[in-house]
This record gives sequence, structure tokens and C-alpha cells, in this order.
Amino acid sequence: MTQAKRLISALVFDCDGVILESADIKSRAFFALAEPFGLDAQRRFLRYHERHVGVSRFAKFSWLYATIEGRAISPEESEELGRRFAGLCKEAVLAAPFVSGFQDLLEEWHGRAPLFVASGTPRRELAEILEARGIAGKFAGVYGTPPDKAALLRRLIADHALDPAATVMFGDGETDYEAARQAGTLFFGRGKRFAGRGCLWAEDLLPAKDMLENSLV
Repeated sequence: MTQAKRLISALVFDCDGVILESADIKSRAFFALAEPFGLDAQRRFLRYHERHVGVSRFAKFSWLYATIEGRAISPEESEELGRRFAGLCKEAVLAAPFVSGFQDLLEEWHGRAPLFVASGTPRRELAEILEARGIAGKFAGVYGTPPDKAALLRRLIADHALDPAATVMFGDGETDYEAARQAGTLFFGRGKRFAGRGCLWAEDLLPAKDMLENSLV
């Protein structure tokens, strides 16, 4: 007896590295922000960021001060770093190309199932980026930090009464993978790091359309 294909109730996309080729832009910005602390601190901060892709930038600023300065960051310092970070990234992110295969996937699934964005970027900034890139109207909801990615995904599922087992989270970082695990969703990973994890994965989103059609059973 042939098993029926599972119906997909929703697709959820991270932004940097999944919708836009902007992950490296953010990495360079974090590296630049740590320059006053010295080269060693810059390298440590970059490694921390790369291990925690998808975590709020403000949580990363807190780590930087706690680890390098040995003290808590003040609200004013955090806000200033946030402004500088946005300034370093904004134009480059707006000009970044779409991840290969994303637009095809968007057109294939828009109107077929609700689409969402769940990102470590603050919501207002995220919404402005999507609007500027002409795709804001494709999404039924846009979720940015705070809270953390796992809480965002659980909130999204609750807000829209989705079946987590039939919801696919697209991500390129461990934070995305862990959020999907905690929320009980399916996961599509961008990058070889997800090989052997028991989830769908590819180098980009070009195969995603066919993989969703053929592999989710």
C-alpha cells in the first residue's frame, strides 16, 4: 500500500542566508563593530556570531561586553551598537541577491500554503527589508527578534493554529535547526552542515521545490 504524501500546512523562512545572500554582510558588520576591542576580540566575536547565527544581535552585544569587557552592556551602549550595526548592513542587504531557488519556491507556494518569515533581525527592520525587496505581500506573517528563534517559531505556530508536523522551517544555522526541533516542525537546511541530520538539505534552494514535492511522505 502506497503511503499518502504529507500535506504541508506552511513554510517558514529565515532571512539572511535563506531569502537573501546577506549572511556574510552581517558577519563583516559584527567583525567591524568589535574593532575597538582589538583583533583577538574581533575574531572571537566573529566565531561566536557564526556559532549563533539567528540569535538577536543584542544578545551578541551582551556577550561581547560580558566576555571581553567583563561587565554588562548598558542599554545606551546596546542601542548605539544596534544603530551602528544597522547602518553598516542596510544598503548592502537591500542590494543583496536572492538565494538561488528562493524566488521559484516563493512563486510555487504563494497561495498554496501560508508563508512566513522568522528571523533574528528586529521585526521593524525585517519588514522594511521585505517591503523594499518587493516581497512583503507574499507573507502571511513576519516575525523578528526578540524573543529568540525557538520562541518565535512556537509563537508563529500558535498565532496561526498551524500543525507543526506539517510546517517546514527553512534555515541556514544551528539556531534555526534547534528552533525547528523544539517546535516540532520539519526542517530544510541550507548547507552541508545539515548532511546526516535526518532533514532535507541542499547547498541552496534550487532543489527545494522538487524535494518538497517528492521527499515529504
